[in-house]
Amino acid sequence: MKTALVIGSNGLIGRHLLFELIKSDRYSKIIALTRKDLIISHPKLQQEIVSYDSLDSSSTYFNVDDVFCCIGTTKAKTPNQNDYRKIDHDIPVNIGKICLEKGAKQYLMVSSMGADINSSIFYSKLKGETERDLANLGYSSFHAIRPSLLLGERKEQRIGESIFKLLAKPINLFLMGPLKAYKAIEGIQVAKALVAIASLEKQGNQIWMNNQLFDQAETLKK
Repeated sequence: MKTALVIGSNGLIGRHLLFELIKSDRYSKIIALTRKDLIISHPKLQQEIVSYDSLDSSSTYFNVDDVFCCIGTTKAKTPNQNDYRKIDHDIPVNIGKICLEKGAKQYLMVSSMGADINSSIFYSKLKGETERDLANLGYSSFHAIRPSLLLGERKEQRIGESIFKLLAKPINLFLMGPLKAYKAIEGIQVAKALVAIASLEKQGNQIWMNNQLFDQAETLKK
């Protein structure tokens, strides 16, 4: 029985991930780091409301086996690139360092399709840099999860993304075989894939593409 730490549990994937971890027989305890109350409770769930700017590295809630990082922001919410970098890069890496020092063995990060340190696009370059820096920390097992366009209900409205989602559902019907890599994916499917991938305990640094996430999600019992 393992202990999991979830970063970004208020987001689309993070919310689903909490429920999948609670259902999993592999985890006896789930610690959710969050800025505000999740408004859910369960005997296995420990909620820790924190300020990511002043984390206490001596806190026992960093004593975990597996780390799941679903944190992220948007240009609309965080227009300043330095602030954006703090959320999408610094928080995941800093927490990764602390948990590794406490004995964590596995780290799973929700990245993005197109993550590339050489990209001219700020978002893609940043995701690539975060993947690189987490992979270099020295975890026994590091997984970069690269989903395509995410489907599902978000707490905040994203107008441009909403339009793409309307187009994505009918287009998905034609994205088969190799084109499955570009198929829009539900947040709950990514969450199921995360739990399934964690159960594999593959050693080394791994990258999981969008089509592989569909396959892994199907292995997890509904």
